[in-house]
Amino acid sequence: MMKIYHSILAYAFLTITFQMHHPCLSTTLGLADDQTTLLLLKTRITSDPSRILATNWTSSSPVCSWIGVTCSPRHHRVSALNLSHTTLSSTIPPELGRLSFLVSLDLTSSRFTGPLPHDLSLLHRLKFLSLRNNTFTGSIPTSLSNLTNLQTLDLSSNSLTGEIPNEFGRLQSLQYLWIESNRLSGAIPLSIFNMSKLVTLALRENELSGSLPADMCANLPFIDK
Repeated sequence: MMKIYHSILAYAFLTITFQMHHPCLSTTLGLADDQTTLLLLKTRITSDPSRILATNWTSSSPVCSWIGVTCSPRHHRVSALNLSHTTLSSTIPPELGRLSFLVSLDLTSSRFTGPLPHDLSLLHRLKFLSLRNNTFTGSIPTSLSNLTNLQTLDLSSNSLTGEIPNEFGRLQSLQYLWIESNRLSGAIPLSIFNMSKLVTLALRENELSGSLPADMCANLPFIDK
């Protein structure tokens, strides 16, 4: 029994070592995982009248050739997903957080609905996130503050409720923040006014309350004053 146990351990060690020293194999496996994740998103689609994904997102074609999918030439992994201005109806599956090389996610003006999954915070490379003009509901996950590389965050024109997370002050790379036209309430967190790279801040058409500090732009050198 001990010999069998040691043989299993040795096999596992050699398999891991082989993958580490063969980047092509690791890349292939990683891209296969990306494909599996996107196919899972496809199963969540409840309406695709134009058959955008039905005829294109198939396991018989390379994932990097799929509509709306861009792969990084360096890592050969899915780096951008653009399903904006489509007639797709769906929710965002938590598994989307597995796209670990994703830099841009654009679902602008589609028919996505439901809550924003906390797993989006696992997309640590993400720089651009636009969910504008959908029907997302629920609160804004505080975990989005973990996306420290984020430069653009657009959650406007949805049905999001609750407060703006105070943790958003951690997004020190953020340049554009649009959260207008939702159902947000409560006070605007002062931490937002410490984002030194912020250029645009749009909060109108919500149910926000409280007062703003007189020196609210003092730490925002790039914002239009």
